[in-house]
Amino acid sequence: MTDGTLCVMSGQHLPPDPSKGDEGTVGGYAAVHARPVALEGRDGMSYSLEILTDSTGMPTQPYGAYLLFVQWKRIGEQGVSGHLETEFLAWGETAAQARLALWDLPLAEAQRLLDARIANREGTPVRRWWDVMRDTEGGE
Repeated sequence: MTDGTLCVMSGQHLPPDPSKGDEGTVGGYAAVHARPVALEGRDGMSYSLEILTDSTGMPTQPYGAYLLFVQWKRIGEQGVSGHLETEFLAWGETAAQARLALWDLPLAEAQRLLDARIANREGTPVRRWWDVMRDTEGGE
C-alpha cells in the first residue's frame, strides 16, 4: 500500500519472538507466537485457549480470571463446535490484574485443566480423530 497504512493479512505466518515472554506459559506463548495457545484435548478435538475476566461481585476480589477453551469443528465447514471453561483461577482489583495473574500459568497446567473439563463433560463420548475419520469413510 502506498498510503502508509498497514495491511494485516489473515493467515500470515509471523516468526516467533522469544523476547516477548516464556512460551511455556499461557500468556507468554500467545505473546511469542502472536496467536492463542492451541491444544489437543483428551477427546482428540482441537481447542484454542484464551484468558477471560469477569466481575465476581465480591468487594475484596472484584475481578476474576478464567480459561476459555474454544473447541473447533473437526469435519466439514471450519468453525466453532463448542467450548469449555474453568472456574475463576485468579483474582485482582482490576480485570487487567486478574488477567495478568494467569499470564504465567504453565501450558502443562492448562492442558490438565482442559482434560479435566473434558472428563467431566456429561454425555459426550471420548473419540479420537482417527475414529471419526474411519466412521465418515464408511469403515468399521
